[in-house]
Amino acid sequence: AGWLAFAASPTSALMAWIAAKDAPPIALCSSGSGLLPIDGMTAMYLLMGLFHLAPWLELASGRRRARS
Repeated sequence: AGWLAFAASPTSALMAWIAAKDAPPIALCSSGSGLLPIDGMTAMYLLMGLFHLAPWLELASGRRRARS
């Protein structure tokens, strides 16, 4: 069950990519210069992916928490 934590971030990134491909031409920041051509769902999935990066960062740093 400890490895299940590693599934959230890649799944969120995949969902962000799918949502970005299906996004309407009206962007979240359409009044700007087109800096962020993403809609609300894409932004939400990107944030979810960032929030669930902790297990990957722990693995990359070499530290392992004792899970009980």
